[in-house]
Amino acid sequence: QVLVVGCGNSELSEQMYDVGMCEDIINIDVSDAVIRQMRERSAGTRPKMSYLLMDMLQMDFPDAHFQVVLDKGTLDALLTDEEEATLAKVDQMFAEISRVLQVGGRYLCVSLAQGHVLKKAVEYFSQEGWVVRVHQVASSGDKQQFVLPVFVYVMTKFRKIPGSAAQILEICPEEQDRPVRVESTERLVAAVKDRQHYALLCSQISKIPCREQVSLDLCDKESGKPRYTLHVVDSPSVKPSRDNHFAIFIIPQGRETEWLFGTEEGRRQLVASAGFGRLVTVALHREQHYDSMASIQAELSGKVMELAPPGLPARQQVPFLSVGGDIGVRAVRHCDSSPLSGEFVVEDVKGDGTCYFRRLIFLRNRNVVQSEARLLAPTPLPGQKKRRKDKKKPSPIEPPGAIDKSYLCCEHHKAMVAGLCLLGGPDALPGELAVLVVGLGGGSLPLFVHDYFSQARVAVVEIDPSMLEVATRWFGFSQGDRMQVHVSDGLDYVAKLAAEAPAQYDAIMFDVDSKDLTVGMSCPPPAFVEKPFLQKVKTILKPEGVFVLNLVCRDARLKESVLATLRDVFPLLYARRIQGEVNEILFCQPGPAG
Repeated sequence: QVLVVGCGNSELSEQMYDVGMCEDIINIDVSDAVIRQMRERSAGTRPKMSYLLMDMLQMDFPDAHFQVVLDKGTLDALLTDEEEATLAKVDQMFAEISRVLQVGGRYLCVSLAQGHVLKKAVEYFSQEGWVVRVHQVASSGDKQQFVLPVFVYVMTKFRKIPGSAAQILEICPEEQDRPVRVESTERLVAAVKDRQHYALLCSQISKIPCREQVSLDLCDKESGKPRYTLHVVDSPSVKPSRDNHFAIFIIPQGRETEWLFGTEEGRRQLVASAGFGRLVTVALHREQHYDSMASIQAELSGKVMELAPPGLPARQQVPFLSVGGDIGVRAVRHCDSSPLSGEFVVEDVKGDGTCYFRRLIFLRNRNVVQSEARLLAPTPLPGQKKRRKDKKKPSPIEPPGAIDKSYLCCEHHKAMVAGLCLLGGPDALPGELAVLVVGLGGGSLPLFVHDYFSQARVAVVEIDPSMLEVATRWFGFSQGDRMQVHVSDGLDYVAKLAAEAPAQYDAIMFDVDSKDLTVGMSCPPPAFVEKPFLQKVKTILKPEGVFVLNLVCRDARLKESVLATLRDVFPLLYARRIQGEVNEILFCQPGPAG
């Protein structure tokens, strides 16, 4: 037996009856005109279905009379606000539904799932000990009546167990066969809101071009963690034709940090060079496993079509593009966390070509490579035979060779080392070069200075002891007579030197990141470019020395302030911009070089 509350003039009951889903249906409504109209429509054709004039807040049915109570939009119509009187009516509606429903029966509520409506329904029935599941049953799109998706709340009545606080809350997205358990009402409401936002986004970008790049995460069904990060980029310079409306670009694993794929300007250049009106770039996440390009295409093909541009011809084949035709190679070698740097990973990736690189990534800023080193190709031992072709194929990444210490991967590191020429030509360099590096990372910068300048004595200051361990274990870093690491706050270390041992360094290099992501300057921390501290830096620098600073600042006003402060302390200041990056290398000297 099915009870339809607030039936109105909806055809739902009639359609359920006509297709044979169920016939014993009682429909109630408070409108006498509606009930007479619906009785007339079903007279003689649906003998087992009835329409009754009745208020759902005070029903005449006996307790536990129905197996199903069906509500199509009635709760949405009643709960238009959160005034006390409205909420009292909703509580009465729910109490009456609970009374007339049998144990094991279900209350099915078709709804657009506004936040306050969903929250009220879920909280009420979960506190009564019912099992609560929310199904997404229809997406937005050309075939749908609404821009927002449609949901059905399925509330299954259980006997309330005294003293039990256990709640069973589930969501069943449209594209999944089985529900996903969530831990709280807040998480369930948030999951529904995500899908509503996505539907609004799809509706908007299907009608008009994107003025700004749109970013979204597609999450793994099981874990709920991001599996793909998509950017939707439109090119106003491309005139769409039948064959160049829309394409999908799969970024090979490990290359999502490159300028072309990891920045807005790079992606604009990518879509223009690809020659498509709209390009969706797809970045793959390191925590996820991917079998092949074909499996990724199969997984994404339905979802990316929801992001298609306006005017895409029907049944248009949408090409999947990539670099080199494969999904790239990424092998996570080490995962850890520290109180200072947070979670981080060390991973090996295949670059553009045959080279492999090792990277240090701080997961709080996962699209920024903190340190990078090139790996030497493994060399066979003397007498070692080559692998026969009929043997098992090697894994995508062979056991890596040693770190190539002679190669600087980072362009800003190359510029920083080049700044040493301000000390003079090769013959003019002091016989023993004293260098202070603040910020170790993977150790590539101090290692290169140490190895390239045979007379250099390098002191490194690093605040996080975990980074010294990472550099030593994974990036070939080692200490010796000419290389010493001091685990200390760079601010304290420089202040102490300024008080005890002034004018002792030929070169001072700052390559230290800021842990505070709310500031528009990610390198260095603001305290490192305050005037009193810069004066201490000047104190420990020899008169003819050079202070080299890696500046990463997106805030134009803050950047001007930093440059003005530097000029106050160092009369000579040179700037070297790194093409395609935000980094700018500043070379500062106390006075004219000799």
